[in-house]
Amino acid sequence: MTAVGNFEHVVTVTVQAIEAVGALIMVVGGAVVMLRYVRSVLSNRPDRQDYHRLRSDLGRVILLGLEVLIVADIVRTIIVEPSLESVGALGAIVLIRTILSFSLDIEIDGELPWRRKQSERASS
Repeated sequence: MTAVGNFEHVVTVTVQAIEAVGALIMVVGGAVVMLRYVRSVLSNRPDRQDYHRLRSDLGRVILLGLEVLIVADIVRTIIVEPSLESVGALGAIVLIRTILSFSLDIEIDGELPWRRKQSERASS
């Protein structure tokens, strides 16, 4: 195996590991959040706050997992497959995941990200 082939193999394995970490974050994090919700529901009467906490925590887990998966996509595109087609695909993937992340962020916090500081100052 040549040095270039060996390097590409190492990077490919690294990208697969990063993708596995992203998936693991979503699977394990989602399970932990769901278990916490079930325990809360079983220990007392569930209320709207429990449900909102579940959605918020689950959204944050998904956001974190997506961010890690974006890192894997960037590394793969820049190092393993540096072609115009792969850069275009990366751009589309990042755009879709950014829109999804933005939507989840609004859903979690209930407001636009750039208005969050204004709300925090007003409540202080």
